[in-house]
Amino acid sequence: MPRKIPWIIKYRPRKIGDVVNQDNAKKQFTQWLESWLKGKPIKKAALLYGPAGCGKTSLVEAAAHEYGLELVEMNASDFRRRQDIKRIAETAAKMRSLFARGKIILLDEVDGISGTADRGAIDAILELIKTTRYPIVMTANNPWDQKLRPLRDAALMIAFKRLTDRHVITVLKRICEYEKLECEDKALYEIAKRSEGDLRSAINDLQAIAEGYGRVTHSLVRALSSYRNREYSPFEALQKMFNAKYIFQAKMAISQANIDYDTMMIWINEHIPTYYEDPEEIARAFDALSRADVYMGRIRRSGAWDLLSYVFDMMGPGVAFARRVYRYRWKAFRSPQRLQLLAHTKRSREVREGIARALAPRLATSRSTVKSEVIPYLKIIFMNNPRYAARIALGYNLTDEMVKWLAGHKAREVLMYMEKLSRKH
Repeated sequence: MPRKIPWIIKYRPRKIGDVVNQDNAKKQFTQWLESWLKGKPIKKAALLYGPAGCGKTSLVEAAAHEYGLELVEMNASDFRRRQDIKRIAETAAKMRSLFARGKIILLDEVDGISGTADRGAIDAILELIKTTRYPIVMTANNPWDQKLRPLRDAALMIAFKRLTDRHVITVLKRICEYEKLECEDKALYEIAKRSEGDLRSAINDLQAIAEGYGRVTHSLVRALSSYRNREYSPFEALQKMFNAKYIFQAKMAISQANIDYDTMMIWINEHIPTYYEDPEEIARAFDALSRADVYMGRIRRSGAWDLLSYVFDMMGPGVAFARRVYRYRWKAFRSPQRLQLLAHTKRSREVREGIARALAPRLATSRSTVKSEVIPYLKIIFMNNPRYAARIALGYNLTDEMVKWLAGHKAREVLMYMEKLSRKH
């Protein structure tokens, strides 16, 4: 028996125009790729992000075909270690193509990289971006993980939208026509609704039912197809939560967000004043969110994770139904400033932690005591008495970075005195 070709491969877009409902993404990506072909890249890498099955990988494959470029594709499992990237991707990035006038290097699903188990992979990708002679494209469902921040900074970010039911149905109808398949409109609508914008899973469902029964009816879809358990980006989760008509919708939006609960609280906290205008609605929403935070604190202290349901109740329905009347509003949500601030101050917090780690054993006290009671006085000494500060720094083996953090604008003087004292001894 000849092996049947999966329809997701058979009907894969061959041209950029065949990728549905991603006009802004296609325009951005095409401009970026053409800037590479002209020898003046906007950025050396692009990061395509959006829900599963919305066309990220398909757009890259279609562009490679349309522009006559060789596609070098690597999945997350292929570049988890630094040596994997050096062996495969760097070779591809630096060697000229024998069969085409150029290449596209695709690193698929970079959000599959673990921050701990795959240590070094992010640094290797950044090095690859610096040295590449060809455009590098990365894809991710959720690019907002803190570990991916260096990649976000190094790449052109291109957002993809979740496909609507209408666009999924359009593609399914086209496949039915090519396959000369009897399909009820109601059945296609049901497949699209259950796929929740994931075109890949919708096509797989269509093929499974068609090959099993020779036709696709509404009753067959209801009996054989299931709803997908989707994860939502923070932007999607907020849009669904704030505009929920029913309690279960608001709770589902929060519980299926692809970020952790604490981070989701930060997103909600920052957007309550931007979504609500009535002071009473804002007050009720913040009150619900504060209750969620109280429950979260109890969970951390006692490990009673059965309280998590109450966290979702307060974060989702509690905030969503703080409004007086239901009204749909579309709001442009943005990444919270607090998260950006934490990212910018991360190195400062790491240095502070390092000082506490160095001093705590010598002072026979805890790190938290050093941070709260010792470091403030050290900063005063280092900024006002560089000569004495140099003796402290040498006595406790503080690094130059720690000295600069403690001394601020007086760091040069402290380091100079440290050098003089070192020469004497």
